[in-house]
Amino acid sequence: MRKRERENPCVVCGHYHKYEEGEVCGVCGHRMPVSSEKLVHQSSAFPSEILKDFLYLGSYDNASRGELLKTQGISRILNTVPACQNLYKNSFTYHCLDDEKILQFDNAIQFLEQCEKDKARVLVHCMSGRSRSPAVVIAYLMKCKGWRFSQSYQWVKERRPQVELASAVHQQLLEYEQKIFGSTEPMPAQVAAPSDSSSAFGFGFPKAPDSNSLPIFNQLANTSIFDRTGPNSLPTGFVFGAGRAADQPYPDNNAFGFIHPNTNEAPMDSS
Repeated sequence: MRKRERENPCVVCGHYHKYEEGEVCGVCGHRMPVSSEKLVHQSSAFPSEILKDFLYLGSYDNASRGELLKTQGISRILNTVPACQNLYKNSFTYHCLDDEKILQFDNAIQFLEQCEKDKARVLVHCMSGRSRSPAVVIAYLMKCKGWRFSQSYQWVKERRPQVELASAVHQQLLEYEQKIFGSTEPMPAQVAAPSDSSSAFGFGFPKAPDSNSLPIFNQLANTSIFDRTGPNSLPTGFVFGAGRAADQPYPDNNAFGFIHPNTNEAPMDSS
């Protein structure tokens, strides 16, 4: 590395790389924004306020602006990127996460809870303020506010629109949600499966096996109940008064007009 580069470290991350030419820092991954991103960075010199007078979310660029942080009353900083330097150790209280891949949510939340207890304003930052640090803030909202992942994410996204969670970070948050609540997003109430008579409206449920169908009594064939029988025919195998004791007399006043099985009267014509 040439001497000139050693004399001109990056004004943002403090490491030596060709930041003016857009070279990515080999230590922390920082790079200067391209022209399309400059307007966004210029308008986000201040970190995003997530919870009023307490929790702020930003990038390493925000964390490097010590004087601006002081104007907002921020006194503590949670650094979620191990490679990022803590630039103002004499002015701010730092807490760093030391795992580059797995976000230590419980570790971070413990620090944030202490900040809230001490009524101290705290900045949570990563390199760009888009994935790692928003994930820590979302995890805090789930754990301490009792909000589900979707609600917590929406809350943060509305206050910092540039949030874009990496797939691995998103998965860690879903697993953390399950750890807190015992499951991911609550499932809708189960819809009872309809009977076979309304099979056209299945609602996605499998058809019940035939063995569980409702019993059909005295069905000898698939005939209609409205089929007309002959004038002198009675239903086969059916006897009025079946099941009555032999010595139990029939009532004299027969309200239904049926034939006593022990008489010799001819059946009435049903036509």
